[in-house]
Amino acid sequence: MSVLLNTLRTVMAALCLASVLVSSAHAQKWAKLAPFPEPGEEVYGIASGGKLYVFGGLAPGWKPKGLVYEYDPATDQWTKKKPMALASHHVALAERNGKIYVMGGFVPPESGPPAWVPINNAWEYDPANDSWKALAPLPTKRGSPNAAAVNGKIYVIGGASTHPGSKETAVHPARPHRAVDVNEVYDPATNTWATRSPMPTARNHAAVGVVNNKIYVIGGRIGAALMLVPATTVDIVEEYDPATDQWGGLKRSMPTPRSAMAWGTHKGKIYVAGGEMRNAQSYGAYRSVEAYDPVRNSWSILPPMLIPRHGLAGDVIGNRLHLVSGDVQSLGGVKPPEIQLHTELHDVLELPDK
Repeated sequence: MSVLLNTLRTVMAALCLASVLVSSAHAQKWAKLAPFPEPGEEVYGIASGGKLYVFGGLAPGWKPKGLVYEYDPATDQWTKKKPMALASHHVALAERNGKIYVMGGFVPPESGPPAWVPINNAWEYDPANDSWKALAPLPTKRGSPNAAAVNGKIYVIGGASTHPGSKETAVHPARPHRAVDVNEVYDPATNTWATRSPMPTARNHAAVGVVNNKIYVIGGRIGAALMLVPATTVDIVEEYDPATDQWGGLKRSMPTPRSAMAWGTHKGKIYVAGGEMRNAQSYGAYRSVEAYDPVRNSWSILPPMLIPRHGLAGDVIGNRLHLVSGDVQSLGGVKPPEIQLHTELHDVLELPDK
């Protein structure tokens, strides 16, 4: 009898725990906020001073819009700000001391067919004054890198560019180009750059997060920048320690390999949302939302986005993950102009406190 009672107690305890977990999962729900005023693909988001800033946007023919919008959670309103000093796309963003750093990217060629010209421009945007300041250029021209601020410096890692020694000046689906492993650090105090240990896996269109002063580069695309050519999405997670200038071993792979995601960090976890993929049969966008815990080296799966999309903006404000605009399908820029795939959707997910 005692054995039976103990068994029943164990079963009841397991059922109670399952009930708590299910209730907790159901408690995490998506909510819709003020829609983005000028929806598009390739928008980039970053939080600063309790507000969300969204940059970028692409018009047909890969023409960058150079938009800047500020979202205030207190009023649920968007405000249009001064446009980007240089209209460019696939830039990297980092925030430090209330200033937003915009690094690298692509611009259209001065003539000829549409393409992506990698640039080395670096800018500081001051939200308080709605002003732009040019900084010392990156040593390496590249677009679609990641940027992260650690101990007062800005690390710009990875991206895509032309082949070294190539006469090509632009990234184009009909011409060879490559993902890069470059790791360069900017010091705002001296307005100078230095080269650091390259990333083990050259890639672009990745996500990034900083936890305990270490940088984690997540997923992305290898082989090329454009999905029209042989470019493979990956599930790789790599850790970089700026204090030692060393890359650690491979971490637990992300559950869903993808690129062109949005992300944000909260309570020591890095949240990755949306993204795109391509194989021989199809192009697609993801609804997936997954969280990486570097301390436990583990992933957890959260409720999926309301609508799948890639090239979206995102970041965390307080305990809410904001996701803004983007394209609901991946067609690699080959869709005809009369087909509009971007969305004005601005949704948020309340994140757990642990």
